[in-house]
Amino acid sequence: MSDPSTALPHAPHSVDSDVPDETSSHGSLKRNLKVRHINLIALGGAIGTGLFVGTGASISSAGPGGAVLSYGIIGLAIYFMMGALGEMITHRPVAGAFETFTSDYVDPALGFTVGWMYWYSCAMTIAVELVAASIVMKYWFPASPSLLWSGAFLTIILLLNLFSARVFGEAEFWFAGIKVITVIVFLVLGVAMIIGILSGHDGGLSNWSTGEAPFVHGFTGTLSVLMVAGFSFVGIESAAVAAGEAENPRTTMPRSINSVFVRIMLFYVGAIAVVATLVAYTDPRLLSSSESNIAASPFTLVLERAGLAAAAALMNAVVLTSVLSAGNSTLYVGSRLLYSMAGAGHAPRIFGRVTSRGVPVWGVLATIIISMLGFLSSLVGDSVAYTWFYNATGLTGFIVWAAVCVAHLRFRAAWKAQNRNVSELPYRAKLFPAGTWFALIVFVGVILGQGIGLVLDGFSWYGLLVAYIGLPITAILFLGYKLVRRSRPAALSQIDLSAPEIG
Repeated sequence: MSDPSTALPHAPHSVDSDVPDETSSHGSLKRNLKVRHINLIALGGAIGTGLFVGTGASISSAGPGGAVLSYGIIGLAIYFMMGALGEMITHRPVAGAFETFTSDYVDPALGFTVGWMYWYSCAMTIAVELVAASIVMKYWFPASPSLLWSGAFLTIILLLNLFSARVFGEAEFWFAGIKVITVIVFLVLGVAMIIGILSGHDGGLSNWSTGEAPFVHGFTGTLSVLMVAGFSFVGIESAAVAAGEAENPRTTMPRSINSVFVRIMLFYVGAIAVVATLVAYTDPRLLSSSESNIAASPFTLVLERAGLAAAAALMNAVVLTSVLSAGNSTLYVGSRLLYSMAGAGHAPRIFGRVTSRGVPVWGVLATIIISMLGFLSSLVGDSVAYTWFYNATGLTGFIVWAAVCVAHLRFRAAWKAQNRNVSELPYRAKLFPAGTWFALIVFVGVILGQGIGLVLDGFSWYGLLVAYIGLPITAILFLGYKLVRRSRPAALSQIDLSAPEIG
């Protein structure tokens, strides 16, 4: 087999590939994403339906204290993980990001596993977003066919990704902007209600001492929400993938990474604290929070109490932008992963081809096709195959985050072994190595603790398989690659720590 670094012009894993040739009509991505695009992609990456709709169930399950603590722990772990990823991506801005770093700094087998698991997760996520889009639109058009809206939104996100990275970035800029403005307005109104400037709430902090509050169901309640909190943040790493097409990535990426902590604490922990203060965890409407029940969204409940009559319709519109944003960014990430893996020899070479605008068109189409197959299987009914396939990717976010932490530890170990000074790095992760180790321990703990529901709700073999099916699939991919390719980790002294020149 030919060397993958020469199999493709400007192969993604080669040093030359990191500096796109703007005059080239094929073979390389183009740095078309501006500073404002990267900042809003990073800012909006952590805001989705998990915040707008799903947080109500978290508060109901663990109480206000348990929910805030759970999101705070996961948020802190993600901040350290993004710092680790940011350190590597600013040193070496590539489209593959975590797939590239896990391959080169740990083991090609791990990069292969992470890449394919995450790509498949992207495809299945798009399928779920297509279903969600039809649900949201039926709020306004209850008699309309689901296939109509799913097809329409599929076409929109496909077109946004086929033109150029700049078109994708512009769309994501506005999608993210709507979400950010909504959260800020919500926080302002919520705080005004808590301190008595606005009517709609007269209990002060009483909801934090009602019944079992602030910690409902004790440790198990908090632990169960810890899992949910982690899934809510999946997608925040998409900004790192965009570094491969960012203008001046060594300037833009540190700014984006540094803002992660603020937006996690403000948008998630802050919003949950406001909701938990204004809505009692015993409110029965929180229990019915779901993507099909916008009226039960904790955001809707608070806005209604603030006197906004059209709160449900407003939140429905915001959730719709979140669905479009998720589908748009997920398709972008999936296609860039295939592009990166093609350059590493982990995927067919065709996925390394790009259009004259720098779009890996075959990666875009392949991701869309697989997502359509998943979506069409769900139309048949409660497809067992679809449910299993989707659950198989459920742990992917945590596996990727844990792999990033391992790659960062190896990267720093190699840096030290090769007698290089950390001052050479354009950006340095905060509190290394404690921060990276903390994040790794939290993510591994969440992965192993997926079956907490079996303790709370009763054990079943089916539940065990659904909770952990992603782990054996990950093991099969990893061990299969090692058996076929005989890959092994490079010695620390032999790891390539070179960085490209960015024009």
